[in-house]
Amino acid sequence: MPLPLSLPAPSTARWLAWLRRRTRSSELWLIAVAVLIGVAAGALAVLQAKLAHGLQGLLFGINLGERLSAQSAIAPWRVLSIPLGGLLLGLLTWAWMTYRPRPAVDPVEANALHGGRLSLKDSAFICVQTLISNGFGASVGLEAAYAQAGAAVASFAGQKLNLRRADMRTLVGAGAGAAIAAAFGAPLTGAFYAFEIVIGAYTVANLAPVAAAALAAALVASRMGAIPYLLKTTTPAVQSWLDYGLYALLGLVCAAAGIGLMRLVALAERGVVRIGLPRGWRPAAGGLALAGLAMITPQILSSGHGALHLDLISDLGLKTLLMLVALKALASVLSLSFGFRGGLFFASLFLGALIGQTVSALSVAAPWLPGLDPTVAALVGMAALAVAVVGGPFTMSFLVLEATGDFTVTAAALVASLIASTIVRETFGYSFSTWRLHLRGETIRSAHDVSWLRPLTAGRMMRKDVQTTASTTTLAEFRRRFPLGSTRRVVMIDEAEHYAGVIVTALAYADPGGDERPVSVLAVNPDAALTPDQSIKEVMRAFDSTEADELAVVDAERRVIGLVSEAHATRRYAEELEKVRRDLTGEA
Repeated sequence: MPLPLSLPAPSTARWLAWLRRRTRSSELWLIAVAVLIGVAAGALAVLQAKLAHGLQGLLFGINLGERLSAQSAIAPWRVLSIPLGGLLLGLLTWAWMTYRPRPAVDPVEANALHGGRLSLKDSAFICVQTLISNGFGASVGLEAAYAQAGAAVASFAGQKLNLRRADMRTLVGAGAGAAIAAAFGAPLTGAFYAFEIVIGAYTVANLAPVAAAALAAALVASRMGAIPYLLKTTTPAVQSWLDYGLYALLGLVCAAAGIGLMRLVALAERGVVRIGLPRGWRPAAGGLALAGLAMITPQILSSGHGALHLDLISDLGLKTLLMLVALKALASVLSLSFGFRGGLFFASLFLGALIGQTVSALSVAAPWLPGLDPTVAALVGMAALAVAVVGGPFTMSFLVLEATGDFTVTAAALVASLIASTIVRETFGYSFSTWRLHLRGETIRSAHDVSWLRPLTAGRMMRKDVQTTASTTTLAEFRRRFPLGSTRRVVMIDEAEHYAGVIVTALAYADPGGDERPVSVLAVNPDAALTPDQSIKEVMRAFDSTEADELAVVDAERRVIGLVSEAHATRRYAEELEKVRRDLTGEA
């Protein structure tokens, strides 16, 4: 029988299966997939930026290449676009929440709690919300949409390829970091954004895929016409050791400002809820307030790229700087609390630059202090406040390095960033994204993968074949029912069948008292019991405090439903830790 001239084209399912096998078995193939994700993330970031800027040009009458926040003034009738955009956003959000009532997952939450799994539909709608918010002038940045789009593409690819959990988390971090790299033309910044903020760890296994994705995204963005984020300074950052002390003080000020800003957003959100305004109308109401602020200065609009560049080359007085800090912070708080979508990434950079210039002005006014250069102080403050709000001291330090090319400025920024990061972690404990998750009831403080701990609950680890006995049982009856060697422990219950303690079988046989004594005299830990939903950490803490080898698990009515041993809980915890260790070291 003659052979066919050509083989039939494999089906999509067979092709995906082939690619899945290659990706799961070879790190080189995983890097190749990460590069493709970086290309897609970079293209999506540039596309979203062009859409938002095009919308701003249409609504506010600014020329191509100009920035909304850099305008000297905006016609009053044009600022009415902000509440109109808020109305559009509110109606769309109301309709979407009716269709999909559960909250959307962002990249940090996805990697910490869901193994890198993101919904493509939810992510697309988040991007639409952010584009409307930023395009109509609300004081929010696009970086959240960039990262969401990049992470969603990565998650979609990882799910199609059925990748391992660790590889999924790496790709989601690579996608989000690649988008940031494209937005700023800064691959190191994007890579460390992935490591510090989205993945939560820098390991041998995730280094190459993340770096490759960030480089690919930056190159694609450059070919698509994106302009790298460049800030030039000609003044040495450090002229004496005392300068480091002033930069450390600036880091302290930025830490306090970052904590205050995050708490203000939470307080304002609660205040808006108490007002009782329907959710769909909140962005429009917030837009009216923002329109009033825009009449004072357009610098509060959008994320603030243009205003940041404008203020760095302007000789602003102390009163003007303080006014801009207050107005921009107020605009960001109003935007987020009234329902506009976006993040504080660039707003924190802009506010940090203003705070740095303010500290510089104060240092110049004090004759006993060496005056800080306002541009250098702005760059250092920019990094420090962004670290306080967003997190990632190396991320923001590399942003300064790639924007300026000046290692002395980067060193000063790193000093201030580390101080700001340490103070925020010690006194507040959250970044802006994890703080908002905390307000929703989640307990995560970073993107570290803690979801593996969640299945390790008392209810999942307990044995259900529990031997029980009544508290009125005599020692003679107990010995007859439970011969020595049949069981180590028996759970005691009272007349209402509620948990009343644990009887150690060996002690019942060793007791020198009479056979007619009730076993209740030998019960231990009558008040120490676990509930099914307690985590492994709470279980191990209970074992430490009671010094027991086994603890009963009870329901809401204190009826015994199981028994957990310390040895089993420790073994399960060790097994999961070993899996995490293998993921971190890249072992199969």
